[in-house]
Amino acid sequence: MKILMIGGTVFLGRHVVESALARGHEVTMFNRGQHNPELFPEVEKLRGNRDGGLDVLKGRRWDAVIDTCGYVPRVVSASAQLLADACEHYTFISSGSVYDGDVMNPTEETPVVTIPDANVEQVTGETYGALKALCEQAAEAAMPGRVLNVRSGLIVGPHDPTDRFTYWPVRVARGGEVLAPGRPDAKVQVIDGRDLADWIVRMAEARKAGIYNTTGPDYRLTLGEVLDAAKTASQSDAKFTWLPDEFLVEKQVGGWMEMPLWVPGGGADGLFSMVIDKALADGLTFRPIFETVRDTIAWDQTRPQDREWRAGLKAAKEAEILAAWHAR
Repeated sequence: MKILMIGGTVFLGRHVVESALARGHEVTMFNRGQHNPELFPEVEKLRGNRDGGLDVLKGRRWDAVIDTCGYVPRVVSASAQLLADACEHYTFISSGSVYDGDVMNPTEETPVVTIPDANVEQVTGETYGALKALCEQAAEAAMPGRVLNVRSGLIVGPHDPTDRFTYWPVRVARGGEVLAPGRPDAKVQVIDGRDLADWIVRMAEARKAGIYNTTGPDYRLTLGEVLDAAKTASQSDAKFTWLPDEFLVEKQVGGWMEMPLWVPGGGADGLFSMVIDKALADGLTFRPIFETVRDTIAWDQTRPQDREWRAGLKAAKEAEILAAWHAR
């Protein structure tokens, strides 16, 4: 199968290319060449900006297109319209953020969030989910019945540039007393980028279309189990001190980015309750969480150790809060 990858050098896109090549497909990558241009030297690379720079794609044909980096409906629409007669199948990587985070157990039929002005193109925390939903609709309008819209949950594992999950395996591996937020039995949903990538490629092979919620795993995973897996994988001496939401809020700990996998007052409950029965029926599978945290730790060790973390509690603030907790 001939696949056009829009993106393909950062995180999920990188894993999709690796999976497609491993399965014997011929891949062409279209991107600006600004991230990891040395990757995949054996792959054809077309350079261009998808916002107004699609001419390099004209006159070509592929069996499938996989779009991992669409955020603005106008831009996704332009790509999908140009490629409508040049491919059989289009995969758009959307997000579980299309659902209202307060809605529990969203299925593919759950209404998506909206914004008053559909022409807004500034991607913020407030507009991201609604813009992704509009991107889905733009792709479907260009290729009715030929689009796979992948509503991904929190994607984790090696090459994750956000640090939203990486913080935990690396922090636990460092050992000592670890500040853990809320309750160890709090449910979390994550999916290893490699598992999602393999499924996406298989779905493209089968020309599967429609909307799919894609997160994991296929059992109830808790934050405590994630941290325990990291301790086992790293063989560290970590000791977890679980602090209640109220205390963390009092100490001005921010949810999600400063304290990954946690939002005070159960604010992440909806996000971590996506129903994935449809994707499971179509072959979505998961590696053990132990493998994900083990490989995340190993990958992190290849990165510059003095780099700035994009998420996670600073060590000094963690120590200060723990000291306040013990002194109360």
